[in-house]
Amino acid sequence: MSSNKKYWKSVEELENGSVVEALRNNEFVEAIPTEEFLGNSDALSTSSTSRRDFLKYVGFSTAAATLAACEGPVNKSIPYVLQPEQIIPGVADYYATSVFDGFDFANLLVKTREGRPIKIDNNTIAGAKFAANARVHASILSLYDNMRLKQPKVGGQTSTWSAVDAKIKASLVDAKADAGQVVLLTNTLASPSTEKLIAEFIALNPSAKHVVYDAVSSSEALDAFEIVYGERALVDYDFSKASLIVSVGADFLGDWQGGGYDSGYTQGRVPKNGKMSRHIQLEANMTLSGAAADKRLAMSTANQKQALVHIYNIVTGASVSVNLDAKFKAEVTKAGQQLKAAGSEGLLVSGIQDKNAQLLVLAINQFLASKSFTTSGSRQIRKGSNEKVSQLIKDMNAGSVHTLIMSGVNPVYTLADSTLFVDGLKKVKTSVSLTLKEDETALVSTIAAPVPHYLEAWGDLSLTKGTYSLTQPTIRPLFDTKQLQDVLMSLNGMSGDYYDYLKASSSAFISGATWNKIVHDGVNVGVSQPLSAASADYSSAANALAQSKAADGFELVLYTKTGMGDGQQANNPWLQEFPDPITRVSWDNYVTVSNADAKQLGLSNEIVANGGLNGSYASITTADGLKLENVPVIVQPGQAVGTIGLALGYGRKAALKEEMQVGLNAYPLYKGFNNVQPVTFVKADGEHEFSCVQGQKTLMGRGDIIKETTLEIFNTKDAEVWNEVPMVSLNHEEVKATSVDLWDSFDRSIGHHFNLSIDLNACTGCGACVIACHAENNVPVVGKAEIRRSRDMHWLRIDRYYSSEDTFEGDNERKDNIAGLSDSLSTFSEMEKAGDNPQVSFQPVMCQHCNHAPCETVCPVAATSHSRQGQNHMAYNRCVGTRYCANNCPYKVRRFNWFLYNENSEFDYHMNDDLGRMVLNPDVNVRSRGVMEKCSMCIQMTQATILNAKREGRVVVDGEFQTACSNACSNGAMKFGDVNDKESEITKLAEDERMYHLLEHVGTKPNVIYHVKVRNT
Repeated sequence: MSSNKKYWKSVEELENGSVVEALRNNEFVEAIPTEEFLGNSDALSTSSTSRRDFLKYVGFSTAAATLAACEGPVNKSIPYVLQPEQIIPGVADYYATSVFDGFDFANLLVKTREGRPIKIDNNTIAGAKFAANARVHASILSLYDNMRLKQPKVGGQTSTWSAVDAKIKASLVDAKADAGQVVLLTNTLASPSTEKLIAEFIALNPSAKHVVYDAVSSSEALDAFEIVYGERALVDYDFSKASLIVSVGADFLGDWQGGGYDSGYTQGRVPKNGKMSRHIQLEANMTLSGAAADKRLAMSTANQKQALVHIYNIVTGASVSVNLDAKFKAEVTKAGQQLKAAGSEGLLVSGIQDKNAQLLVLAINQFLASKSFTTSGSRQIRKGSNEKVSQLIKDMNAGSVHTLIMSGVNPVYTLADSTLFVDGLKKVKTSVSLTLKEDETALVSTIAAPVPHYLEAWGDLSLTKGTYSLTQPTIRPLFDTKQLQDVLMSLNGMSGDYYDYLKASSSAFISGATWNKIVHDGVNVGVSQPLSAASADYSSAANALAQSKAADGFELVLYTKTGMGDGQQANNPWLQEFPDPITRVSWDNYVTVSNADAKQLGLSNEIVANGGLNGSYASITTADGLKLENVPVIVQPGQAVGTIGLALGYGRKAALKEEMQVGLNAYPLYKGFNNVQPVTFVKADGEHEFSCVQGQKTLMGRGDIIKETTLEIFNTKDAEVWNEVPMVSLNHEEVKATSVDLWDSFDRSIGHHFNLSIDLNACTGCGACVIACHAENNVPVVGKAEIRRSRDMHWLRIDRYYSSEDTFEGDNERKDNIAGLSDSLSTFSEMEKAGDNPQVSFQPVMCQHCNHAPCETVCPVAATSHSRQGQNHMAYNRCVGTRYCANNCPYKVRRFNWFLYNENSEFDYHMNDDLGRMVLNPDVNVRSRGVMEKCSMCIQMTQATILNAKREGRVVVDGEFQTACSNACSNGAMKFGDVNDKESEITKLAEDERMYHLLEHVGTKPNVIYHVKVRNT
C-alpha cells in the first residue's frame, strides 16, 4: 500500500519552509552565524548560548546539507503501446558498422538500447583491423548534437528537399547551356558504390569533375607513392613485424596517415622471451610517438630532412652531401647503421610533407626489403590533391565554375586561403553544401542541405585495398536529412533508394559472401595483390632534399591534437574536456615552445593560488605578414629549440555552442598545405588561464608509482632488482610490504574475483579508454572553469610523467646519490622540473578497488563498501557528501559532484537538452550534486555477463568479462578478468614478474595491477 504522508527532515523545515526551499536551489548552504557564540575565546567563555540553541543550529545545517546532497530528479517512463519485436526493454542490441568521415576511420560495434545508440565498441571479428580512437568513441555524442542542421535551407531560409532537388537540377541544366563547370568537391570517400555513382553523374554531365580535398593533407606521400607504384594510395605499414623502427617526423601513434598503427606497434613493445622492438624518433614537437620512443632526438624539420638523406646514404650506400647539425650526426649515424643491420626487420617512416622525402622513404624500405612495408592492401583513406584544390580555387575566381556541390568538407574554415575561396564562391552561380551542421561553408553557400550522421546512414567502405566494410544505420534519421548518395541518385534520374543501389553494387566486392553475412559481420576481407615498383629517380630526390635550408626565425610545426583532430567535432564536449595526453590541457589549443626559447623570450607557465595553470601570450607572424595574436603559450619539455607547435581544429564559431567556441584557428597558417612554416614569434601582453589537470589529484609525491627498467637489466638481473618490493618494519624486522595486512582478509576464492591489468609498455596514452568510460558511465562534463578548480569528473585519468634527467634511470641515480637533508631538499626541488628532452611515461589511474580500502573505513554512512568480487561499491543514495573517502584515498581517484550537471542551464553541454540525454546509459545512474562517485569497474557490464552466462546455462569464458576501458583498448594495455579462473589471461598477468601495485607500501591490496615499463635503450 502506498503512503501519501509528507516526511520532514527537521523542525526548521516545518517552521520556515521558504528558507529550506531556497537551500534546495543553492549550491552551498548559508553559513551558520556561529560568530554569535563561537566568535572568539572570550565570547565563548561568556556565551549564553544554550545547548538547545547549539543543537538547533546543527540540526538546521544537517537538514540543509541532506537536502542539497540527496534530492535527485524524478523521471517518468512511458511503456510501449505496441512493442517492436526487435526490441526487448533492458536488453542491448549490437550492430556492426564502419565509419570514415574523411579523417577518422574504424570498424565498430554500436550498442543500442531501446532503439538509441549509446556506445561505440570495437569490432573484433577477423578482418576488422581498425579500432576506434578517442574521437570515434566520442562520435556517438555528435549524433545527438542539438546544433545539427535539421532541415534544408535555400538562401538562408528554411526550405524542403523537393525545392533543393529542383534547384540543383535546374542549375545543372543551366550549366550545360552555359558550358560552365560543375564541380563535386568532397573529402576522401573510400566508398566503391559512391565513386561509382559519381562516375555515373560525370557521365551524365560531361563538364563535371570530382575534386577530392582533405583538410589535413597527405598529398606529398600520395604523389610519391603514385610515382613509384602508379596508384594514389598510402602504405599500410605493419609495425608488428619490425624489430627496429626509425621515425622521422611521423607521429604514427597519433594521426599520421590516419593513425591506426598503435595496435601493431604495441605487439612488439611488450618484452617476450627477452626481446622487444626498438624505436628511434626524430621530431620537433613532443608527440605520442616521441613519448613512446626508446631514443628521441628533438630537431627541427630542416634537420630532419638532412637526417633522412644521411640515413638514405648509410642504408643504400649513396653519397649525397648533407648539412646535418653536428650535435645530431653521431646519433643519426648510429640509427642509420642499426637500421641497415636490421635488414628486413627494420622500418623507416616519415611525416615530412615533401615529395622528395617520401620518395626516400620508399627507397629505404625497398632496399631493406622491410617485412613491415607492403604494397598489397594499401590505404585508401587519403586521396586529396593539393594541386587540384588550388586549381579549383583559381577556376572559381575566374568565374568558370557554374555549380559547386560540396560534401564532407568545410573549406571556408579549413583552407589557409579561405578568403580566396569565399571570393570565388560569390562567382559560382549555385553552391550546395551537404553538411551535418550549418558550418562556416554552409553559411555562405546558396543551399545548405543536412546529411545524416553515419549512425543514421547506409554506406560502404574500402579502407584498405581488398577489404570491404559496410556502414549501416542504427537509428532512424533524427532530422529531415538526405545523404550524398541519395542526392546523386536523384540528380542521375535513378529510381529507388541508395540501400537498393548499395546492395546491388556490393556483389562485386564481397568475394562470394552473402549480403546478410556482411551486414552481420560488418567487414569482408578479399585478396589484394602487391603492386610492382616502377623506376624512380631517388638520387635526384635525395639531392633536392639535401638542398633544404632552415628558415630564418622560428619554425612553426602544425599538428592535430589527439582529442580534436581536424576540428569536425568541435561541438563535442567530451572531446573538448579530454585532457591532451602530452600537455594535460583541455578546452584550448596553444603554442608549444622549448624551455630554452621560453627563457629567452620571457615566456612562462605557473600554477596560481587556486591550483589553475596560467601562461603567457605570444604573437605569431608568417613570412607573408599574416599575424595570429594572443596565442596562449605552453612551455613544452622536449620541444626542439627554434621550433614551436600549434594545433589545428580549434577557433570555430559557426554551429557551436558558446562554451565550445574556444581556441584559435590555426588553418590560416597552413600555407600551401605545408605543416611547417617559417614565422616570427614574440611575447605579447597578458596572461592566459588554462584548464590543466596535470598538477591536480597527484599521488602526493609518493614513490612506487612508475616503475621502469631497461631491457638489458630486465634480461640479466633478478626481478628483485628491477621490480623491488618496498620493505616495512614488523616487530622490529624488515619484511616485504606485500606480506603485511592492515586487516584480516576474507576468503576471496569463491565465485568471481576481478582484476584489471595495465601494462605500461603497451599504453600509448591515446585516451580511447577515457572517452569510452565517459560514454558507458554517464560521466558529466563540467567545463573549463570547473576544471581549473580541480573539479574534473573523469573516472579514469592518464597521468603523464617526465624524467628530470634525459632518462628515468638518470633520475634514479641522482636520487640515490643524495647526501644529507639539505641536499635532499634541493635535489628533489630541482628534479620536479622536466629535462629539455625528457623520457615520458603514461599511467592510467582509476579507482584501485582495494581489498583493504581506506575509503571504506572512514565513510560515516557506509556508502562505500567492498564486494566479494573485488569491486569497491558506491551506494549513491547513501552518500551524504562528507568527502572523507576522497581525503583518505591515496590514489586521488574519487570525484565529488559540486553541482547538479544534469538538466542545469549553468552546464550547457549534452546533459542539458533532451536530445543530448539520449546518449545516457540507462544501466548507470546519473548522479546528483553532493554525491561522491568514481570508477565502478563497470559493475553493470560484469553483472550482465554473469547473467547472460547463467541464462544460457554455461560458465563465463575467458575474455568475456570486460570493462569500458579494457574493451576500448586495442593495444592490449588493459586486460580485465577473473583471477579465480586459474587458466585466464588475467591470472597469468597477476603472476607475472613485471606485476606490481601502486603504492604497495600503503598496504591497500588493490585489484588493479600494473606491469613495469621496460625500455629498449
